[in-house]
Amino acid sequence: MDEKKPKKSLFYYYAMMLLFVMLLNILVFPGIMEKQTVQISYSKFETMLEKNEIKSVEVDDDKIAILPKDEKDKNIYVTGNMNDPDIVEKLNEKGVDFTKVIPEKTSPLVNILISWIIPFAIIGFFGNMMIKSLSKKMGGNSMRFGKSNAKIYVPAQSGKRFSDVAGQDEAKEALKEIVDYLHKPEKYKEIGAQMPKGALLVGPPGTGKTLLAKAVAGEAGVPFFSISGSEFVEMFVGMGASRVRDLFKQAKEKAPCIVFIDEIDAIGKKRDSGNGIGGNDEREQTLNQLLSEMDGFDGGIGVVILAATNRPESLDKALLRPGRFDRRVPVELPDLKGREAILKVHAQNVKYDENIDFNAIARATSGASGAELANIVNEAALMAVRENRKTVSQRDLEESVETIIAGYQRKGAVINEHEKKVIAYHEIGHALVAAVTKNSAPVHKITIVPRTSGALGYTMQVEEGEKVLMSKEDAIDKITTYTGGRAAEEVVFNMSTSGASNDIEQATKIARAMITRFGMSDEFGMVALETITNQYLGGDASLACSPETSAKIDREVISLVRTCHEQAVEILQNNIDKLHELAAYLLEKETITGEEFMEILKREDVEENKEASGSEIE
Repeated sequence: MDEKKPKKSLFYYYAMMLLFVMLLNILVFPGIMEKQTVQISYSKFETMLEKNEIKSVEVDDDKIAILPKDEKDKNIYVTGNMNDPDIVEKLNEKGVDFTKVIPEKTSPLVNILISWIIPFAIIGFFGNMMIKSLSKKMGGNSMRFGKSNAKIYVPAQSGKRFSDVAGQDEAKEALKEIVDYLHKPEKYKEIGAQMPKGALLVGPPGTGKTLLAKAVAGEAGVPFFSISGSEFVEMFVGMGASRVRDLFKQAKEKAPCIVFIDEIDAIGKKRDSGNGIGGNDEREQTLNQLLSEMDGFDGGIGVVILAATNRPESLDKALLRPGRFDRRVPVELPDLKGREAILKVHAQNVKYDENIDFNAIARATSGASGAELANIVNEAALMAVRENRKTVSQRDLEESVETIIAGYQRKGAVINEHEKKVIAYHEIGHALVAAVTKNSAPVHKITIVPRTSGALGYTMQVEEGEKVLMSKEDAIDKITTYTGGRAAEEVVFNMSTSGASNDIEQATKIARAMITRFGMSDEFGMVALETITNQYLGGDASLACSPETSAKIDREVISLVRTCHEQAVEILQNNIDKLHELAAYLLEKETITGEEFMEILKREDVEENKEASGSEIE
């Protein structure tokens, strides 16, 4: 395998330049390196001559070069009276060898070449090498000022079709019209209809916005320009606007085509009302140029602008008005049917067993994006390779789901027997409360095997179908189930541990949302007391009420969670035998399925019904 050569630093080129100059001085100008001279007066020369200290001399028109008998002293030159008529007699008298140097006359052209052209050529050569090195470190664009960095994919290279996109049927329908227009523009021109200049793809990360844009280009069979919003704005002021102009210029030359701007919020944020400073000015200039370019070209030339963002609320209103981005296409998280279709698409290139149930995996991955589902399939394939199997099994996919949710198993983790027992009761507490409450999802799996995410165990619940609404009863049962783990610790061990920290966080989050956003509070009713921003990026909540109202909300949240916790304690106390039985079974097996869990509950129900009239378990 070819190894990529490491990049050389600028110091390497500086050293090479210095070495080259030194070699040039040695070979072309040897006198500069060799003749480090010592000048003496003519009287000193005569004294040395009288003392027989001179071996030989070279007589020139303006100097005398002396080679003394003591060779430690070299390159001695005489200055002063150079027109001594008796110099030859004196040298012959002392037996000193001497020669007459006849100066060579060099061409003026050679002097110019050596003095000016060669040094500047050397500087230019090494300067060019340094600029190329710097350009590579800056992404290859250090000298391409004002040029667009858009990647251009010709139709043969994009390779994406609508068949490669699953789980986004509504988004594909909205974009198929654009494809049809690029294929048959005359059909629209005949009736007088104009195609939208731009379409904005909006949705959470990983839902396939970029893939959809490439699929549109692939279906239309036209060139596809792809660029990120952050690539417009760099360190030079005015470069962003210049790059926008260059991008649209290239697009018009290759029309019909598609221009895709990913993460457009990097340049399309709302403009400040005050005077911007520095980077804000540059970003606003880039946005203004983008608005101008989108107004400046006719929609009939066949240039379609697609853009993607997961922060639509931050975009400038001028960017979203009709005539620019006319159409907004939501690309939401897939539903149950969509998740199953996505899993099948990504499994096409994977060898798997014939009995794979993709619907079961889709039900276990509620809220997962397309990218996460692709990762689940790939993780399952890697798991099969690690175990030296040729195909992916259902167990691989299920384990992959758990790996994505909770991390890898920590098989080497050492937990003492008492803590392991506490964890087992904690997880059975969740499962038992979920089984008793009417509106909770069925238990799918219970495990006390630690995970790399920090979870010491978990209880997985999987809905039978897709639920898009949550009633007040559903929310209360969820909170009750979350408090079941802590309730089991208190009922059995009369203690509280840190293992319930995540349960407490989730229960509090649901209780607060019930009161501030869902209108499920008797005191506040249908009043919005909290606003959510960045809904596609997790959602940042901020209260929109007075401090007094905020204090009342806190009291009601505490009361609601406490009531649910008390209900969970009551459920476990009424089913204490089942709690002990199931916890012992989980300690023995470490991991049990929902079917095993429910089988034990139903078997116990039958036995108790023979002795008593009823049971708490339904």
